[in-house]
Amino acid sequence: MASQKPAGLLYGTASAPSGAGSLKPANMAVTYSLSRPAAALVAVLLLSFGSVAARHIEVTVENFLRVLTGRIPPSTPRSKRLLSDDRSNILIYMTGHGGNGFLKFQDSEEITNIELADAFEQMWQKRRYNELLFIIDTCQGASMYERFYSPNIMALASSQVGEDSLSHQPDPAIGVHLMDRYTFYVLEFLEEINPASQTNMNDLFQVCPKSLCVSTPGHRTDLFQRDPKNVLITDFFGSVRKVEITTETINLQQGSEIMESSYKEDQMDEELMEPLKYAEQLPVAQIIHQKPKLKDWHPPGGFILGLWALIIMVFFKTYGIKHMKFIF
Repeated sequence: MASQKPAGLLYGTASAPSGAGSLKPANMAVTYSLSRPAAALVAVLLLSFGSVAARHIEVTVENFLRVLTGRIPPSTPRSKRLLSDDRSNILIYMTGHGGNGFLKFQDSEEITNIELADAFEQMWQKRRYNELLFIIDTCQGASMYERFYSPNIMALASSQVGEDSLSHQPDPAIGVHLMDRYTFYVLEFLEEINPASQTNMNDLFQVCPKSLCVSTPGHRTDLFQRDPKNVLITDFFGSVRKVEITTETINLQQGSEIMESSYKEDQMDEELMEPLKYAEQLPVAQIIHQKPKLKDWHPPGGFILGLWALIIMVFFKTYGIKHMKFIF
């Protein structure tokens, strides 16, 4: 990478097609916490039932692929499962150190574009998603979606093959960059989105031009069945539940006593539990509106070279070569 990317937190939120509700693109429960410098911020999974939670020691390539494909032990709790089906819209966001065809996990292992493509194909065969939005912010990010071949996948990357993806706004207090350039401008764009917004994916493609990102962001839409201009941002970045209305009568008499008893027990458990609270988030608003530090002025390299050339010319014109022996 061209500059060090800080370790940080991954956020998840509910996701479903657009409708009424509150939009929370990055303010829900913390899912992954990474403690090592330059560790990969592995993935944000936005799905209909909530976010997938794990500690940094559990963030491995194998565990990540198992969560996506559903190949996990029966004893795995719901908070660590991807409870999706063929009606779920899923967002996977990856950022960290990477290269041509790979992304590093925890500075100790890598996931390749082939492994990721095969995992998405397994998800499609198992009817684990309806539409999938893949976003990656890393060096040569476009190489990670080159091998995708499954339907209904839209992919975005912060850089093309052969390009570096750069960081944004260093903090002099802690000595590291607070955010990556592409992530910075995407988050700034999403902060303006509301549940009723008609902003589409074509607008997201334009949020970080080369003049801002330095690298060249890319996207791939040939696998996606819908036209990107008809795909709303809120189809993926929205905590909205999809509700289906039915006119059929559902008979719940059989086993109703057991269900009622179970419902009362769940109510008692909820009353005894402490109220849930959101984890403290990064001061995103302050970071976005923070003015970049002005760089100290230094004369250009050509100016210094020209100045030395002028000094040498004046010296030779004044003293000539015959006086050089008195100097050396």
